[in-house]
Amino acid sequence: MTQTIPVVIRSAHNPLFKHCLKLATRRRERLKHHQTLLDGEHLIDTAQRADIEISKLIIAESKASSWSSVTSSPIVYLADALFAQLSELESISGMIAMVTLPKEAPVRTDGFCLLLDGVQDPGNVGSILRSAAAAGVDQVLLSAQCADVWSPRVLRAAQGAQFCLSVLERADLLDFATHFRGPLVATLPKAKMHYFQAELLGTIAIVVGSEGQGISEHLQYRCQRQIGIPMPAQVESLNVAVATAICLFERVRQHLCE
Repeated sequence: MTQTIPVVIRSAHNPLFKHCLKLATRRRERLKHHQTLLDGEHLIDTAQRADIEISKLIIAESKASSWSSVTSSPIVYLADALFAQLSELESISGMIAMVTLPKEAPVRTDGFCLLLDGVQDPGNVGSILRSAAAAGVDQVLLSAQCADVWSPRVLRAAQGAQFCLSVLERADLLDFATHFRGPLVATLPKAKMHYFQAELLGTIAIVVGSEGQGISEHLQYRCQRQIGIPMPAQVESLNVAVATAICLFERVRQHLCE
C-alpha cells in the first residue's frame, strides 16, 4: 500500500499560518477569536484531560513520519521554518494545538479565591497559577494590567494549570471586594501580622500585588487583613510567585491541621 504524503504548508502567506502567528504573538487576536496555541505534548495532554476541544493539530514537517497518535482533530503540517516562528521553545516540539478558550465562570462570592493586582511578568503569573491549582484555589481573578494567562509564556510557566482552574481575566477587583462574603487578605512586605499567625480557612480571598508597585491603594483599603512573610536576612522582598505560594500553602497546612 502506498503511503499518503501529507500536504505541507510552506508559504508564510498561507491564511492559516498567518492566523496562527497572530495567535502566538498578539493578545488582541486571542481575545478576538477566543483561541490560543498550546506548544508541546504536555500542554496538549493537559487540555485534553480537561475536555478542551482541539480545533487543529499543527505538526512540524520533520515530525510528520513519527506522528502516529489517533486523533479526531484535523491535522495540518507546517514546514519546520514556519513552525519555528510559532514556538518559543529552544528545541522544536513538533506539535502545536489550536484550541478554543474555555468560557469564564461567574465571579464567585465565596470560597478560596486569589486576586492578582497588576502582576505583569508572564513567568510569575504562570507560576502563581500553577501553585493556585495545586493548593486548591477555587477562582483566580486578574486585573486588566496582569499578563495574558493564555499567552504562550504564561501557559508554559503554568504547565496548563489554566485548564484546572476557574480563571477570570480583566476582572474588576474593587467590585469583587464589594460583593465577596469573606475577608480580603492583603500580602504586604511590612505587614505586622505574619502569614502563619492569620487564620486562612473558610471563605477568604488572598490579594497579591504587582512586582514593583504592590497592591493598589484603593484595593488595599478594601482588605480587612494584612499579612507578611518574616525575613530575618537582609532581603527587601521575595519574588511574587514565591511569596504567593508560601501564603497559599499555609492555608493547605491549616486545613491539614484542623
